[in-house]
Amino acid sequence: MKLHEIMIGEKRIKTNSTTTVINPYNGRPVAQVCMAGPAEIENAIKTATAAFKTTRYMSSHATSSLLKRATHGLIRNRSKLVDSIVAESGKPVSAAEQEVDRSIITFNIASEEASRIDGEVLPVDIDPRGEGRIAITKRFPIGVVAGISPFNFPLNLVTHKVAPAIASRNTIILKPATKTPITALLLCEILLEAGMTPGQYNVVPCSPAVGEQLATDDRIAKLTFTGSPSVGWRLIRAAGKKKVTLELGGNAAAVVHSDADLKWAVPRIVAGAFGSAGQTCISVQRILIHKPIYEKTVKALVREINTNVKTGDPRKKGVMVGPMINSGALQQTDAWVRQAREGGARILTGGRKKGRCYMPTLIADVNKRMNVVCKEVFAPVATVQSYNNFKHAIDMVNDSDYGLQVGVFTSDLDNAFETFEKADVGGVIVNDFPTFRVDNMPYGGVKMSGLGREGVKYAIKEMTEIKVMVIKR
Repeated sequence: MKLHEIMIGEKRIKTNSTTTVINPYNGRPVAQVCMAGPAEIENAIKTATAAFKTTRYMSSHATSSLLKRATHGLIRNRSKLVDSIVAESGKPVSAAEQEVDRSIITFNIASEEASRIDGEVLPVDIDPRGEGRIAITKRFPIGVVAGISPFNFPLNLVTHKVAPAIASRNTIILKPATKTPITALLLCEILLEAGMTPGQYNVVPCSPAVGEQLATDDRIAKLTFTGSPSVGWRLIRAAGKKKVTLELGGNAAAVVHSDADLKWAVPRIVAGAFGSAGQTCISVQRILIHKPIYEKTVKALVREINTNVKTGDPRKKGVMVGPMINSGALQQTDAWVRQAREGGARILTGGRKKGRCYMPTLIADVNKRMNVVCKEVFAPVATVQSYNNFKHAIDMVNDSDYGLQVGVFTSDLDNAFETFEKADVGGVIVNDFPTFRVDNMPYGGVKMSGLGREGVKYAIKEMTEIKVMVIKR
């Protein structure tokens, strides 16, 4: 097995502590990865702090050119990155290809946004005391950013931390998920080859306990975390005065009104619920259907699942549902489905394990107290419920501890705007699944779903401070 070393600055650092990355589909070892301890975290912080003395003064042109070279590096290494994502996360190859392509777009967006970080001239003469004065604003980098990324998008969710950090002239230390660290290390190699300042991006695979040092150290200016709500809200309490962005979980709803185009809506909902084995924070979990079309929509969903959703080896083209990330996730999914069945729910299709995979599962006759409804399943499991009118549908959407995105299938713009005004979520997707995301969008949630926004332009704002200068003529 290949040994992947920690990357700090331009150095590859070997440690005595290692972890074995396991292929989730076949259980075979993929590689060994060195694990950082407190000494390596300290080294990374010092290296990133030193690099910031250079990066903070980089010109827009130099920063944009670096990100463009990195974009071309991603393109050249596309196949290698796809193979890495499939091997370490078990993501189906078609989804892995899409993830790499999205990461290329994300870096390209960052290369453009690096030259668009602007300020403004303020009319301070609105007050007599401001006569004869000019005020201008500008955004400045804040310093060292700490990023903590999850397993389910081992490249693009890393990219959404790294690319804005570089575009805003900051430096970043990334703790990737211990199950999927290899792709983040490959990205570091691509950036070094593109000519980044050594220490601008550092990768320190480590245990959660060691990684918490990044949240508590006062030399870190910002923490950006994507992962579970329980960990995220605990980290924010430990973060002290630093800026924090949290991208957490969800149990996204898809609303299907009686005026929806079912031929379009049904396949999209199924793809949103079961793609990548449902291991996506905006995966469709709650399907809310207007009563007049409830029965025919449910039948159409079951037919679509049984006909077009393939489960199995993620390396095979056409597979939508690959393995769960590990046995613990598989067992929890099975337990929650079993609890729902025992509580009176009906399993319309699926409801069982198949090797290391969980069969795509649709559940009816649920209630809001069941785990498969009120919690984040993070698995290929979705529920169906009916609603009486559109106000009732919005109430059901909001009856959740989470609020990330919602999908609404309707041909009535009044319904679309009512959702926009009244749904307690970070994003409303009209006539598509809530899983839809383009990488220049502001992305984030409310309530238990998080704090702050990603999306390159919006992340840059989170990673900079605005400063004003007033000049008396």
